Amino acid sequence: MTDAIKFLLDGDEVEARPGETIWQVANRRGIEIPHLCYSPAPGYRPDGNCRACMVEIEGERVLAASCIRKPSAGMKVKSSSERAKESRKLVFELLVADQPARITAHDPDSKFWNWADKIAVAESRFPRDARPAPDRSHPAMAVHLDACIQCNLCVRACREVQVNDVIGMAARGHLEKIVFDFDDPMGDSTCVACGECVQACPTGALMPASQVDAKGVYTTHRTAKSTASAPIAASAARSPTRSRTTGSSPSMAAMARRTTTGSASRAASASTMSITRTG
Repeated sequence: MTDAIKFLLDGDEVEARPGETIWQVANRRGIEIPHLCYSPAPGYRPDGNCRACMVEIEGERVLAASCIRKPSAGMKVKSSSERAKESRKLVFELLVADQPARITAHDPDSKFWNWADKIAVAESRFPRDARPAPDRSHPAMAVHLDACIQCNLCVRACREVQVNDVIGMAARGHLEKIVFDFDDPMGDSTCVACGECVQACPTGALMPASQVDAKGVYTTHRTAKSTASAPIAASAARSPTRSRTTGSSPSMAAMARRTTTGSASRAASASTMSITRTG
């Protein structure tokens, strides 16, 4: 068995278990480090693209993403140095610039807004970029990519956790965006309505349709959060024009998947599943 790795975290000697990252060690010790593109839920690999979890390592020129950086023996890590905190604050300020106003947010109590509160970022000095139009084609899930921060959690949820391979990234640079199949409306894609992407999304870009109004504004009281969500697959079943076999404009990917038994079994299991956002 590989020996534990001893290093300093905020001045205290700690031990990292084999394979653990700095973030995991800090979390195990009760030290909060912001994170958006990382989920500690089973099956989610760290990606390190949001840069919200940056920490300072003595002797290194640049800050490190703690969700993907593994410690080495003798390393000295500062999770709350002024440099690390200012870096995180700037990351959130950049992201807030493109978010819908919190008063009209799709999920004002999302993971993103909760971390923004803790970091004390409520507004941004940076200009807002043009944002995509909403997609309300799915009967059970609302897509509002104006809140998307391209953390890729929904992509990993769909491809790697549920292995449905419906969600991906398209284009490059500032034109990059989340897509379903070949950039189909979500309701016309091969989505099986499992709800994993909605659970994973940290901003409210993907929401249960029952929890937002026609303008995408959050409508469900948080006290009823545990019972508010109707079964996603049940909602999808009530709209036959959006089913996997009768979608109004199936893509090539959709037609290919319909020939597999795996898709049929996933669709059958999805009919019994429901989701509740965990914020």
